[in-house]
Amino acid sequence: MNIESEIIATVVQAVKECFGQDVPTTMVQLQKTKAEFEGNLTLVVFPFLKLSRLKPEDTAQQLGDYLAQHCKVVQSFNVVKGFLNLTIAPAAWISLLNRIDSEPRFGEKAVNEQSPLVMIEYSSPNTNKPLHLGHVRNNLLGWSLAQIMEANGNRVVKTNIVNDRGIHICKSMLAWKKWGNGATPESTGKKGDHLVGDLYVEFNKKQKRQEKTFRYKWTNGNPPSNFKRVVNPTLYKNTYRSVWAIIETKMQNEEYRFSDDYGYGMNKIIQELDRYPMWLRLEKQGYKPKTIGILKQKCKEKIRGQIKRSFLYQAQRLLVRWEQGDEEVRALWKKMNDWVYQGFDETYKAMGVGFDKIYYESETYLEGKAKVEEGLAKGLFFRKPDGSVWADLSNEGLDQKLLLRADGTSVYMTQDIGTADLRFKDYPIDKMIYVVGNEQNYHFQVLSILLDRLGFKWGKELVHFSYGMVELPNGKMKSREGTVVDADDLMEEMVSAARRTSEELGKFADMTENERNDIARIVGMGALKYFILKVDARKNMLFNPEESIDFNGNTGPFIQYTYARIRSIMRKAEAEGIVLPSVLPNTLPLNEKEVQLIQKLNSFETVVEQAGKDYSPSGIANYCYELTKDFNQFYHDYSILNAESAEAKTLRLALAKNVAKTIKNGMQLLGIEVPERM
Repeated sequence: MNIESEIIATVVQAVKECFGQDVPTTMVQLQKTKAEFEGNLTLVVFPFLKLSRLKPEDTAQQLGDYLAQHCKVVQSFNVVKGFLNLTIAPAAWISLLNRIDSEPRFGEKAVNEQSPLVMIEYSSPNTNKPLHLGHVRNNLLGWSLAQIMEANGNRVVKTNIVNDRGIHICKSMLAWKKWGNGATPESTGKKGDHLVGDLYVEFNKKQKRQEKTFRYKWTNGNPPSNFKRVVNPTLYKNTYRSVWAIIETKMQNEEYRFSDDYGYGMNKIIQELDRYPMWLRLEKQGYKPKTIGILKQKCKEKIRGQIKRSFLYQAQRLLVRWEQGDEEVRALWKKMNDWVYQGFDETYKAMGVGFDKIYYESETYLEGKAKVEEGLAKGLFFRKPDGSVWADLSNEGLDQKLLLRADGTSVYMTQDIGTADLRFKDYPIDKMIYVVGNEQNYHFQVLSILLDRLGFKWGKELVHFSYGMVELPNGKMKSREGTVVDADDLMEEMVSAARRTSEELGKFADMTENERNDIARIVGMGALKYFILKVDARKNMLFNPEESIDFNGNTGPFIQYTYARIRSIMRKAEAEGIVLPSVLPNTLPLNEKEVQLIQKLNSFETVVEQAGKDYSPSGIANYCYELTKDFNQFYHDYSILNAESAEAKTLRLALAKNVAKTIKNGMQLLGIEVPERM
């Protein structure tokens, strides 16, 4: 039993004996005593006033008298209005330090086969581009959250869903077929994910140029010479401009786009073309039905030709062929995805994250389609006349959600339903946590409703760990795509910056080249991870590489350097032949600063527990900073190796040792390494 638990249990007894009432332990509110008052812990008395029927001061006095007599950890007390300030006995603090010292993973709960199973999904990359700055925040949050949930006594399965099929990868595949010239990672010297990402960018550039060409031909083109006999050029141009305006407007509507299904939307426009009001206007202007009919027919032919030439449509046809099992398309898809996976693996390794199970959309979308069809048969969903399948969420205050396109292909929601089904078959999940950006809040609100409808026991309680955007002060760092910050570039720059800064500060003295490289990696990645994780995940953040690498202030290197300093002290003590006892005698003298440091160490348990409840790595990060800051102030005020007595030296070495251990444990929960020397 720790100090707080013992006090709480005694307070419950005191209320029973003094006021004749049973109270739950949750009614007992203990907090750290404010700096301006004497004491270490403060009991809030106000919840007991109705039971005591006394003034706040008298109630506090009675409880204080009882604690002083019956609770051995309480040395003395004082009353300030409705607050009972308790001074803890020195022996209790020593006992607490001994307990902290005896537990290698102090602050963390044990995990066994009966512990709740929490599955955490993070990363979720697309196979058409390398990981970027947004993925960095996602992966770091997901990995840290997994460590925190395990520290809170949960079994954890870390999963990744790779979006390896869909229009995005088909765009890269089409670009490789049309403009890739047989390029491979080996022939270009590029990581596979970067090569495929470059092809995706090339597709988008070509598509935009093509759209401009289409727009120009619709709005500026002259009619063919044989066409002028039937339709004058002005009528031709005006009609075509009107049709193009319809195309641009309609193709912005999800009902027409269906997630980039260009052919579906354009064919829908063809089907509706006869009903558009422009033809009625032409009739009223006196144009002959034959002329209007020719214009309609020519517009439809032009749209059909545009569909066939459209790069977007060709990519969509690749997706349909892929879902039909076309061997040629499947072979190219597998080859290009394998390039990407090799690149991803390198990035994940450099980032220090990994997964227990990886799911692939190519393996889950059929499961999703089957579950949707099952829900359709049960009347949970409905089919529109065009064959598409939808969920009506109006009873939940939402709109209708597309689940299957008219051509039978699936959407992201279908994939997530299928992945959930597979996961539920693979693991007895008690809690499911999705680490996904806040732009997907609506998606997961809908997913929760659909999974609950389909009978998944954890569907309604799924957790969407929603996080904000991360940006750079200068907009972007070097990026191979030109629009996003590449994760590999970012990590490489952070490690280089850590090496430059360490050399400038003279922290590489007497180190081998291998040691310097390793320290630069640890410090650079620690700076990156800490700077991202110290911010409340729900907030948008600005990542400043220069600020993150600072060895002073609330940064990773500041904490890492303090850890290395303590380890240096411990090595010097060992060189002097100092051996700490396995159990410190409870007669060791304590000053106020030493008590405060032990109390700060003790609060690590509460911080870890709260971080698990709030899904908040930032709570751990900021505790590590506060502990580091408190130790540095203590080290500034008191000597350790040159302490005034042998007893003080022993106590302070034990304190320093456990501060280092707690820093290391806390930083490990963030996925951050700490160096033994710097």
